[in-house]
Amino acid sequence: MLFAFLSANRTALIARTQTIVAARLAPRATAEELEKGIPLFLDQLIEDFRLPGTSTEAMMAGATAHGRALLERGFSVAQVVHDYGGVFRAVTELAQESQASLMPAEFQALHQYLDEAIAQAVTEYVRRREQIISGLETERLGALSHELRNALGAAMLSFETLRGGTVGVGGSTAGLLGRSLRRLSVLVESSIAHVRLESGKRTAERVSLRELVEDVEVAASMEANAQGLTLSVPRVEPGVDLVIDRQLLAAAVGNLLQNAFKFTRSHGNVLLATSWTTDRVLIEVADECGGLPPGEPDALFRPFEQKGANRTGLGLGLSISKRSVEADGGVLRVRDNPGIGCVFTIDLPRLQASP
Repeated sequence: MLFAFLSANRTALIARTQTIVAARLAPRATAEELEKGIPLFLDQLIEDFRLPGTSTEAMMAGATAHGRALLERGFSVAQVVHDYGGVFRAVTELAQESQASLMPAEFQALHQYLDEAIAQAVTEYVRRREQIISGLETERLGALSHELRNALGAAMLSFETLRGGTVGVGGSTAGLLGRSLRRLSVLVESSIAHVRLESGKRTAERVSLRELVEDVEVAASMEANAQGLTLSVPRVEPGVDLVIDRQLLAAAVGNLLQNAFKFTRSHGNVLLATSWTTDRVLIEVADECGGLPPGEPDALFRPFEQKGANRTGLGLGLSISKRSVEADGGVLRVRDNPGIGCVFTIDLPRLQASP
């Protein structure tokens, strides 16, 4: 009986499957997959074959639940398919080596079960993933609408107050109007970059690093002054060129600067610096936020991730910046200066000068 064989050899089957999965070249096996995923696979299989004559519907219900559990544990579709195959191979090899008295019909039932289970688990996996993606998009649109409404509402109230003549254009009300308009500009630019990334539309062109920095500096300087901060931008030498999507990269640098302005201490300094070699160009934004919070620095680039006390915004700026830089063949990374701040670095290939 297949159930008796699986139950009696559970430990051996887990070890054999782990060996098979660990030897897989792609996708590479993870510790979570080997230590927790494989036993989960096998226990699901044993449970579904526990009762003789278990209906196909009941088995498929188990496989569906399994697919949901895999998604929640962070497994990929490829891992689901390959690990089911690893379980089948382990059962077959051990049965042959131990000369277990399993009937051909039982092997056929096992093969059919795994085949249908893979289809059901993957179907459930994809369905749940689409739900999550849809939920994240709904969350993004909801957050965007909320931020736009707040900024627009503040701008309209400020304008009406100024138009009434009760306050001067150099006071706090005018400052609120300016901040609201700048906030609207940032939200629109970020949304445009997000839409272009999602659509896959990218316009690559030859761009001077010096001109790019000068364009970004104009708007960033006004924002820094409005917040009582200092923006330092060392001079960029001419003759350093890139092949990039100008709008996407400008949005990426702008997002990094907005993030720096948001978290830098009062009256602090933000640095926008550049450097280059014969084949690489580095654009760095350094702030005075006091250093990164505990945890994995790369988590900052996840959508909707907000680590600081200031939770204004969508939590998408760094995620969009990372994707924009990668679309141009570059890398975005961050390093911590404990007690001082952090430095975000955009690393891009430099356009080689024609001989």
